[in-house]
Amino acid sequence: MLKFLRNLALGVAGFVLLILAIATAQAAGALAVGACGAYGYGFDYRHESDARAAALNKCSGGQCKVVGVVRRGCAAMAVDAKNPCGSFGWAINSHLGKAENASMQRCVEFGGRDCVVRAWACDEKG
Repeated sequence: MLKFLRNLALGVAGFVLLILAIATAQAAGALAVGACGAYGYGFDYRHESDARAAALNKCSGGQCKVVGVVRRGCAAMAVDAKNPCGSFGWAINSHLGKAENASMQRCVEFGGRDCVVRAWACDEKG
């Protein structure tokens, strides 16, 4: 009887872990950007719409809009350090370093001279 209860407990624990893994794997994130280096993000939400709403709510500047959705990855935003109201770039990638590099490259492409990563975030799987 003790062996049966132990196996039952292990089975239930395994099932719970499986459900949690599935829910986590479906996590959604979003990145919003606005004027003068404003940004907001929402990560590890169950629904994309919730992630988008969180990103917009956290974006403290004007003219904020969601620029990308993240699933199992990272987002980064770079701005020109000497002119934060000027050039900026953003990127989403499965690796943080690649997202940061791409955001800085885009900042330079749009005229930035001293681009730096202002914000980054990864969802649970990124």
